[in-house]
Amino acid sequence: MEDKIKQIKEEFKEKIKNKSLKELKELETYFLGRKGKVSVLFQLFKTVPKERRKHFGAKINELKNFIEKNISAEIKRVESIEASRKLEDEKIDVTLPGIKLHTGGLHILSQTISHAEDIFLSMGFDVMVGPEIEEDYYNFEALNIPEFHPARAMQDTFYLSKKILLRTQTSPIQVRIMEKYKPPIRIIAMGRCYRKDAPDSSHFPVFHQIEGLVIDKKVTFANLKGTLSLFAKRMFGEAVKVRFTPSYFPFVEPGAETSISCVICGGKGCSVCKNTGWLEMGGSGMVHPNVLKNVGIDPEIYQGFAFGWGIERIAMVKHKIPDIRMFYQNDLRFLKQFRG
Repeated sequence: MEDKIKQIKEEFKEKIKNKSLKELKELETYFLGRKGKVSVLFQLFKTVPKERRKHFGAKINELKNFIEKNISAEIKRVESIEASRKLEDEKIDVTLPGIKLHTGGLHILSQTISHAEDIFLSMGFDVMVGPEIEEDYYNFEALNIPEFHPARAMQDTFYLSKKILLRTQTSPIQVRIMEKYKPPIRIIAMGRCYRKDAPDSSHFPVFHQIEGLVIDKKVTFANLKGTLSLFAKRMFGEAVKVRFTPSYFPFVEPGAETSISCVICGGKGCSVCKNTGWLEMGGSGMVHPNVLKNVGIDPEIYQGFAFGWGIERIAMVKHKIPDIRMFYQNDLRFLKQFRG
């Protein structure tokens, strides 16, 4: 038995040398585990004569304590070395230049929408949104554009079924608001619109629109002119002038094409405004009586005006951007110029 104890002790001394933390844990189990070398000695202890049990019991406990003490000390030593190595490997050289963080920003169209909203909110308008997948009734029929009306050709759109489509304008929001709320109404409608336009410098199948609607008693064209003139000055600068040219739109009567004095040449004439001194921005006019009747508003009591401008058009004029496709190409060289 005594030889067995010495043999285990020598084996332990040999095996504990140059071990990793994981190997030391395995070694601890090998000698002190339930089926380890020392546990086996305690099982053999039963075969020792009674008069020798005290002696061998002390020897076995001495061996166990020796192994426990040395393994514990070695584990602490290896842990300390590994911790020091980790600190050395992961240390930060504070004298090195820092890593530059690339900050993002709102897309130029989002900035333009936010700016337009702020202007109209300051004038007492409410901002409304609506579904982009729309019914034919709200997109056309309720706006005085019945089936086979020539105006539909100008707004050729993406149909999902015979009566369901991707909206061509944000005007359906106006119809839904007039159906739901009684006058007075003063809103702007914002959102994406879709038309089957071939992409070029001024057309794209997806675009954003801002439309305004005011319904109340004694609303006149002068109110429309004052509202758009104020908006234009706050968006493009105090020097900007607004011009209304008679034009036809099925949902307004009378209707007008709205233009602003060219912000490039100051109205003198240049290649951007085709030497006219004016830039077209969108349509406007007094809400057609048929539209009011379609939503249950008496045109003999209430009148209103409406207008619609393209957000992309506003951004292009304001920032002198030559091509609408640049908004959707995700070119960071272009977008970073407008991070703000």
